[in-house]
Amino acid sequence: MNTITRLFDFPYHQLKKNNLKDCFVTKYNGEWISTSTEEYLNNANAISRALIRLGVNKNDKIALITSTNRTEWNIMDIGILQVGAQTVPIYPTISEEDYEYILNHSECKYCFVSDIEVYNKLKAVKQNLNTLQEIYSFNAIEDCKNWKEVLELGKDISNQDVVEDRKKAVQTTDLATIIYTSGTTGKPKGVMLSHQNIISNVIDSAPRIPFKEAGGRALSFLPVCHVFERMILYLYQYYSVSIYFAESIDKLSDNLKEVKPMVFTVVPRLLEKVYDKIIEKGDSLKGIKRKLFFWANNLGLRYEPYGANGFLYELQLKLARKLIFSKWKEGLGGNVELMVSGSAALQQRLTRVFAAAGIPVMEGYGLTETSPVIAVNDMRNFGFKVGTVGKPIQNLEVKIAEDGEILCKGKNVMMGYYKDETLTNEVIKDHYFYTGDIGEIDKQGFLKITDRKKEMFKTSGGKYVAPQIIENTMKQSLFIEQMMVIGDGEKMPAAFIQPSFDYIRQWAAQQGIDIGDLNEEICSNPIIIKQIEKEVQHYNEKFGNWEQVKKFELTPEIWSVDGGELTPTLKLKRKVIKEKYQKLYNKIYNN
Repeated sequence: MNTITRLFDFPYHQLKKNNLKDCFVTKYNGEWISTSTEEYLNNANAISRALIRLGVNKNDKIALITSTNRTEWNIMDIGILQVGAQTVPIYPTISEEDYEYILNHSECKYCFVSDIEVYNKLKAVKQNLNTLQEIYSFNAIEDCKNWKEVLELGKDISNQDVVEDRKKAVQTTDLATIIYTSGTTGKPKGVMLSHQNIISNVIDSAPRIPFKEAGGRALSFLPVCHVFERMILYLYQYYSVSIYFAESIDKLSDNLKEVKPMVFTVVPRLLEKVYDKIIEKGDSLKGIKRKLFFWANNLGLRYEPYGANGFLYELQLKLARKLIFSKWKEGLGGNVELMVSGSAALQQRLTRVFAAAGIPVMEGYGLTETSPVIAVNDMRNFGFKVGTVGKPIQNLEVKIAEDGEILCKGKNVMMGYYKDETLTNEVIKDHYFYTGDIGEIDKQGFLKITDRKKEMFKTSGGKYVAPQIIENTMKQSLFIEQMMVIGDGEKMPAAFIQPSFDYIRQWAAQQGIDIGDLNEEICSNPIIIKQIEKEVQHYNEKFGNWEQVKKFELTPEIWSVDGGELTPTLKLKRKVIKEKYQKLYNKIYNN
């Protein structure tokens, strides 16, 4: 364990223990192509040799931007880190303006991109990039240099001794990467993470993940530019789990059936969509099949771990798993033993129903600034509790401040924000990182998140409202796709709601109701408005009178990353959404 002190030690650790034939597997032109551990390292060393020949020095920055996860990203990552340079992973979906800001702020020397869409965005701002010397692409693009040219340049092994010297000079406390958080407001912040930050998080999270050494496959599709998926990829390498990269979110269902993974990571929004699709299929069944489906589903929604519901429930659950839930598992490839969820709060109904189905979702919690894991559930040893994010990982101190804010201290806490000492000092005090999240630790040591400190607001009546809890509860309705609770300084909470248009069209067809084809027509249809009002009133009953959503307006636009309403990890950009729907806001509160 102590032999791993730099991130590039992970593949060498794997090579020593298990030279996997399928360390990484990416699909090219319809065919899955494997890269062994040995090939991975040979290529990474070729990249290191080439970068030295290209004049890359210690502490130079190199950007990596890829639309989908792929083998090349990981080879570049190790190749860059070995020469003492740092990676700057960037989300592919951000604006040209943000590309320009991040590449200039980090002073990137080179940039490696995946495809023509990303390349065209970069090309549009290239004349404004002060330090960028060259762009290389993984895919073949007519007027762009290809990364294979760099591999070719590194074929000559005569300067491998220089690479070895550079590797030896890299210390565990050295900066490894700058990850720019997308943020819900303002300019992106560059989170500086050292080798030690991420390695400590991998090693200290490892006991919570029930992997077998050199056993099974993982499917990777969450953006590797996000520290959650990146840390998990290092964890897979540590355990010698074969990593298959999904082609895209759209092809995820097909890839799951092809790869048959034992594990993959998810964000709550994706799991919500998976569950909604399952329910839609159940809805379309007839007779006894439909009754059995919803009997099993309702049974799952009452699930409690460790047999807490008693013998009769466990007997019924065994039958439900055989008749119904086994088909859910087949839809996810048939071999899934575990899903790991992060990035946002997971609805308890999803935790319960997937665990009941024999596909447990282990919800965790963390931030980019904490590399990222602070706590995570573990099905073993009574380490799993519904409605919590598990117990804090080992070697990490977590405490709750007087105002309820979660603070943590450990080797995983970031070095600071790049070129921003003032902001760093605002969030790190006496070695404790102030997360900005509100939570509590129960008597058994489980951490529960109640809301984002910055997202909580106070009505004009002086009552605090935690919007995320309300939104997550109401999104359980099949009629509601997205929702943002508003009302800071106003007399009551209200909401903008983006309806679930696909489900509503299906529902209307079953009811024999003509609601029109356009989203605008659906949003103005009195039957749909009344139905969503009924849903809101139903879920309002779970909250105190001051928290209840008294009014809402429907929005015809699909909230998305490209549209600017969501961050790349599918969180609400509250400021953007409020500005976009200012007229609706005025309509709610001025009437």
